[in-house]
Amino acid sequence: MSFEEYCNESESIDGVSSQRIEIDEAGEIIRFIQNKSQKEFLIATKDIGLYLIYVSKYNGDIESAVRSDERFNKVLFTQYEEKGYRALYAYLADKAGLSPISSLGGSQSLGVTQVIAKVIGYLSRKAYEGVKNNTFLNQSSVDLAIGNVTRSIQETLRSNKGVEQDLKEQFVLWLHSNPKNWSSSTVRKYSNDCISKADQLLGMIMENFNPVYAVSDSNVIDGYIKLLDENEDWISQNRSGNRMYARGLELYKEFLEQKSKRHDLPMVEFFLPKPFLLLAGISGTGKTRFVREQAKTSCRYYETYCLTSVRPDWHEPSDLLGYVSRLGDKPQYVATDVLRFIVKAWREIIESIKQDEQGLPEDWRGRELEHIRPYWLCLDEMNLAPVEQYFADYLSILETRRWNAPEKLAETGLSYVYECDPLIKGSVLTSLDADISSGQEKPSSLLAKDLGFDLEKPLDSDIWDYFLTYGISIPFNLIVAGTVNMDETTHGFSRKVIDRALSFDFGAFFPNNYDEFFSPTSCNKRLSYPTWSQASIADLEATFDADGSQTVTFLKAINHVLKNTPFELAYRALNELLLSVVSSQPQDELTIKAVWDDFMMCKVLPRIEGDIDKLTTADGKDILAELNAVLAEQLAPIWHADKNDESNLRPDLYREKVAEKGATDEEKLLRIPCRTKEKLAWMQQRLASATFTSFWP
Repeated sequence: MSFEEYCNESESIDGVSSQRIEIDEAGEIIRFIQNKSQKEFLIATKDIGLYLIYVSKYNGDIESAVRSDERFNKVLFTQYEEKGYRALYAYLADKAGLSPISSLGGSQSLGVTQVIAKVIGYLSRKAYEGVKNNTFLNQSSVDLAIGNVTRSIQETLRSNKGVEQDLKEQFVLWLHSNPKNWSSSTVRKYSNDCISKADQLLGMIMENFNPVYAVSDSNVIDGYIKLLDENEDWISQNRSGNRMYARGLELYKEFLEQKSKRHDLPMVEFFLPKPFLLLAGISGTGKTRFVREQAKTSCRYYETYCLTSVRPDWHEPSDLLGYVSRLGDKPQYVATDVLRFIVKAWREIIESIKQDEQGLPEDWRGRELEHIRPYWLCLDEMNLAPVEQYFADYLSILETRRWNAPEKLAETGLSYVYECDPLIKGSVLTSLDADISSGQEKPSSLLAKDLGFDLEKPLDSDIWDYFLTYGISIPFNLIVAGTVNMDETTHGFSRKVIDRALSFDFGAFFPNNYDEFFSPTSCNKRLSYPTWSQASIADLEATFDADGSQTVTFLKAINHVLKNTPFELAYRALNELLLSVVSSQPQDELTIKAVWDDFMMCKVLPRIEGDIDKLTTADGKDILAELNAVLAEQLAPIWHADKNDESNLRPDLYREKVAEKGATDEEKLLRIPCRTKEKLAWMQQRLASATFTSFWP
């Protein structure tokens, strides 16, 4: 549905034909016509994104300012009140400098509020309810809307999707999303004052020149910078402005460079079968950077990435999740960055808290999955401390995740249901307040503030009440990635850990190719969180293995070799292999063999380690040699493929070719040799030469 259709459908809610919407041919101006008064409200589409970002970024400031205004009587600024909204829009226009917003003021406050509510409602994909019921100015709705605006506001609002967002608008949005949290006035200086001055001087220096915002090539901007650096007027302006003018052009060049790289990023996510990764490899291969770059594929990535350096003295979960301290006159929970990040991921998910008849929290309602970003927690040098000790709680609770239980779906009527046991029980949080007398601030409230909650906001208060009742569990959008070096300073992994993770030999899955240092020909796919916990026939129906029988036969053949050894596989392995098929959605034989190949690399071979005695069965068979024979048969098409004949090679499920924007899936497809064949040969050679072998490099 186009924006115009969305608005016109809401006429019956506002009153018959109360507001008509027109969008000009270029998609740059939206005209709202109040039919009763024939007043016209004009909004430039480029200002809507800035308006929403301002409301989100300064939500608390706006609420405080409005509350202090005697003309505003409501408790929350998100509630509609005519006089109060005049003050609100005046405040926003003054602070954000958005004249199209201020021009909507006057006596038409109701019409103005309808305009903004429809914009946010459309962009956040919510049904319009009328502003007296919902203005959509709450934080979650605005953030949802921003996520869509940043993709291209003109493409979103126009019926005709063919017009691209202009570079100036994209640059302004990019500046606003910068981790430095620049103020609106700073953004305006960089995007307006600096660029205008550059255009003015370049017009005098060059006979035929393109204005800065007409240039999309960073090399051209680099040339402009060199020309201006020789201009006395520019040098003088720069000096008096503390290098502000040069900085504006440098930022625009940086923006263009990042924008060109983003064209290479895959737009379709690859859903991981498991949200816990071990990235193993020699130092300097880019394991930590890989996690950060994955987070960067999200809007405002600095919110969705947390780097935690593991210390050698970590021996219990409190080092990671915090602990209760009873020193002092009252107990307090000492939180960690990891716990704050987990809570932040939950806030990304929760849209509302369902309450029972007594007003007690009963359940939560989540946003639509396509609007929930993955949150990446990177545990750097994860095995400097014994993982089984400090990570024990997470490893145990990870197995309690349950998606879309049929009875729950039928009972609630929701599009998805996610359940998980708590990492931190609600009783631990409520026990903080046990001996606190009335009038004292509750320790649990202090913890809430430490974790980023504003308990004066209804949704924040509801979420915190839910946590106090049911505890804090693992959010489904949290992906934990541990970087691993296997040397004399680190600890090994037990099969308990390996069974619960996807183990990546980083050099095999994401190789460092020196020849591609300056001009890479491949890029990593964008990874996201799984939305299942138990494989079913329904999940497999659209794959090459529609009933799962081929996959079951494959794993039975592998497990036959491992039977009665420490490396034998159980039900969990079969479920996770089937989930790997579900996540990859193979449509041909080579692709499903690729799924099995990667499963061997991520789940089976990492379990196998030991000397010759341990790797020999009771009847004298060599386990690695037996595996080699079985895999040669089960993975035959890719095991025996000629490396020089790309048509017979398996597809890479985690990487793709760098291609021009608009390239087809087939043009992006990257084909590689069988991974397991090479790794198994390496393990056999290592066993023969050192009488001991393992998967780890």
